[in-house]
Amino acid sequence: MGPFVPEPISDQLNLVVALLLGVGFGFVLEQAGFSSSRRLAGLFYGYDFTVLRVFFTAALTAMSGVLLLGYFGWLDTDAIFVNPTWLVPTIVGGLIMGLGFVLGGYCPGTSVCAAAIGKVDAMFFVGGGLLGIFAFGEFYPLTKHFYDSTLLGPIKVFDSLGISQGLFAFLLIAVAVAAFTITSIIEKRVNPAAAPSLAFTRWKHVAAGAGVIVLGGILLVLPDRKAHLIERVSFPEYQATHAAVIMDVDELAFRIIDREPRMQIVDIRAPEAFATLALPGSRNVVVREFFGREFTPLFSQRHVKKVIVGDDEGKERAAYWLLQDLGYENLAVLRGGIGSFSTTILQPSSFIPTGTRWDPAVKQFRETARAGILGMIEQSKKSGEKVVKKEKKIQGGC
Repeated sequence: MGPFVPEPISDQLNLVVALLLGVGFGFVLEQAGFSSSRRLAGLFYGYDFTVLRVFFTAALTAMSGVLLLGYFGWLDTDAIFVNPTWLVPTIVGGLIMGLGFVLGGYCPGTSVCAAAIGKVDAMFFVGGGLLGIFAFGEFYPLTKHFYDSTLLGPIKVFDSLGISQGLFAFLLIAVAVAAFTITSIIEKRVNPAAAPSLAFTRWKHVAAGAGVIVLGGILLVLPDRKAHLIERVSFPEYQATHAAVIMDVDELAFRIIDREPRMQIVDIRAPEAFATLALPGSRNVVVREFFGREFTPLFSQRHVKKVIVGDDEGKERAAYWLLQDLGYENLAVLRGGIGSFSTTILQPSSFIPTGTRWDPAVKQFRETARAGILGMIEQSKKSGEKVVKKEKKIQGGC
């Protein structure tokens, strides 16, 4: 299952749902005729393109669902695991699998489906697959160098092409419609008497193609929800018409020294800057991570004041309003950002009097706070306190 936000399915229930989905997937494969090696092999001989249509449709459905769920904020797309790509080994593995598909008439998934309903040829195919896995494991030391070569990491096609995900979705849908049209023509010519595409009338094909193209158009103009919300709260016009609760550096220093139990410092700076200087008890959460479920328990504590600390007050205010839009409350921003706190409290600089009778007390407090907070920071480094590990991405795939 995917990383839904908020999370309606627990990790334990996830396993049960995955089992049920697996059973349903096998049922759909069997009903689509994928337990027949003749139908599967028809893809390579041109008389039956059901495999291409079903799996292309599944890919488009999954892609559209992910984009739409992400837009409405029901799915944390940044938490989805993307399989790393090893380019050359992947190409070689695909060629080997394709050859096995042609010779045996099954792929790994469909062979298990066919074996489950008693197909003897599928049982032999599954057995051959298990022997292949065993052989690969035994000879892995000899192939390890090649297996780990040409690593490209968890790349995405639209990033590699330098286009938006909406444009890629539209182009993929257009390619699918063209592929469905061309394969239907080929199928009817090669197998004019029993082509599966004959079961659908021309107007149904046209209506389905038009509907999918419309969906592609919607995905094309669909903005990235996270980027859209972040951009909106960063506009000067938005900031000029929205107020934020401000906390002075002296108040924050006092709360830190007092070890305020109902305060949480949220540092929105880059991890590199946070590693250089981290205020005692602070948590590093970059703005884009606000949308994930990982930090929901942190921001949802209504009795805890979340003080946002950043490079400057403008970025803090944008993060403040973004959290407000996401439904969180009891927030505050640090006046002047981390730079103001550092020059006022942490760095030994000359005190600038304000001309009030409180100047001596303020000067004495800042000197005491400086020694105390620097001591807390040093103690934190010695104790080896680390940032809480981030939640692992949901892994899976066929």
